[in-house]
Amino acid sequence: MENFAHLASLVVALGFILGFIFGAVAHMSSFCTMGAVADAVNFGDWGRMRMWLLAIAVAMAGANALDWAGLVDLSRSAYVAERCPWVAHIVGGFLFGVGMTLASGCGSRSVVRAGGGNLKSLVVLVFLAVSADMTLRGLFAPARVEVLSAVAIYFDQGQDLPWVVATQLGVGRHGLQLWVTALIVGPLLLFVFRDRTFRASHEQVFGGVVIGLVIVAGWYVTGHIGFIAEDPETLQEAYLGSRTARPESLTYVGPVANTLEWLQFWTDKSSKLTFGVAVVAGTLLGSFAYAVLTRNFRWESFASAADTRNHIIGGILMGFGGVTAMGCTIGQGITGLSTLAAGSFLVFFSIIAGAAATLKVQYARMLKEA
Repeated sequence: MENFAHLASLVVALGFILGFIFGAVAHMSSFCTMGAVADAVNFGDWGRMRMWLLAIAVAMAGANALDWAGLVDLSRSAYVAERCPWVAHIVGGFLFGVGMTLASGCGSRSVVRAGGGNLKSLVVLVFLAVSADMTLRGLFAPARVEVLSAVAIYFDQGQDLPWVVATQLGVGRHGLQLWVTALIVGPLLLFVFRDRTFRASHEQVFGGVVIGLVIVAGWYVTGHIGFIAEDPETLQEAYLGSRTARPESLTYVGPVANTLEWLQFWTDKSSKLTFGVAVVAGTLLGSFAYAVLTRNFRWESFASAADTRNHIIGGILMGFGGVTAMGCTIGQGITGLSTLAAGSFLVFFSIIAGAAATLKVQYARMLKEA
């Protein structure tokens, strides 16, 4: 049992390191999914969107290579379950997109900005955490469980695309996995690197590659290093250090809520530090370290009451939307997509649609007021 406790601690420690790398690199490269959508919609600049897509491509290739080699079993993750609550994915993703636009950044970006001294992001994170908890098991939970998540599509084996294709063709998944992955990753990489300006932007290329590799490393840490074939207490396989008891990688909405809960119940012996909480802490400190070392740390606060209102509403919408959609722009938009889960694609496009629609409304309002 003591060895297993050490193994769980190792998973948590590695989660902190991965979070630290993510925080520093995201700060350095200005990796921001909301910013990626805003740049594309408002200015036709696809640089940060290409960086996001590059991270997705790297994560897809790496995660499926790990799964194909038998090092990680992605079928055990929550993303590829046979049940796909498509209404919850679409509504939750759309509301998350609206929220991240109002809050000037998604959950991960809010953590990164808070590390750089942005007090607005700290307020967003508190409201996001409370809203996420309310959606998991509080006031918002009935709407999520009994209405939005009640409508679902069921798959015979799993909802990841290799399983879907293999089921339709009547062949084995293992032989198709790398082909299906290549058919998605290949065009993504062609689109990303066809742009000369992006190829010349070494920071963005570096950011996309490293963030994608961090997601792959997260799968390896929780799905391989933290995996034991038989828990001495339950006599079943277990994933140590994971709050979900499944292999997982980086995501931010649930873990931000778990972090607030962990801080509130610090002395409660049943409250355990997990991989997700460690990632959040590492991201905050990684961003802070980079900001201090580059002398970019700046205190920043709200400009007006309207600015405060928008950020609070944005945090609440992200908490509700992220839990309902089972992930955020990182949790579904990279980690979930790395499993090639059908639901993750729904969430990804719904988040972009929500953000784009909100940006259009904000622009129209600005023109009206001008």
